Amino acid sequence: MIKLINISKGILYILIIFLLINYLFPGSLMGYFIFGDLGRQPSLADNPIFQPIPHDYYFLGDLISHFIFFALISFGIFNFYLKNRKLKNLFYILLSFSIVLELLHFVIPNRSFQFLDIVANSIGIIFAYFIIIIYRFYNKRKT
Repeated sequence: MIKLINISKGILYILIIFLLINYLFPGSLMGYFIFGDLGRQPSLADNPIFQPIPHDYYFLGDLISHFIFFALISFGIFNFYLKNRKLKNLFYILLSFSIVLELLHFVIPNRSFQFLDIVANSIGIIFAYFIIIIYRFYNKRKT
């Protein structure tokens, strides 16, 4: 059991490092690996044959990816501090962290600040927080 916890903590740390590198890199690392273009952000709305999609729909895939990534990281972090009574403080720290990361796009070259990215990040964190709160509520009732 302890080995499984160490492996999952290692995966969480790798995800956090990936998040920091991806957010702070001047340009799109994922766009470079997928499309060979530092200027193109990948989107979940892209189709499999890499045909450009209409710009009106492109932002939706980006918002979904922000939501998913921040929900996964937040869920992992909340899971490790499940029994901590100060889970709400951790929630505020994660929200602040996601806002600061997006605000840094004002000063990082080849990156642009998007308010909707902050909204998607926050919704992902809130979603993970409520899943953990619901789990704690039902788990407390069973014991």
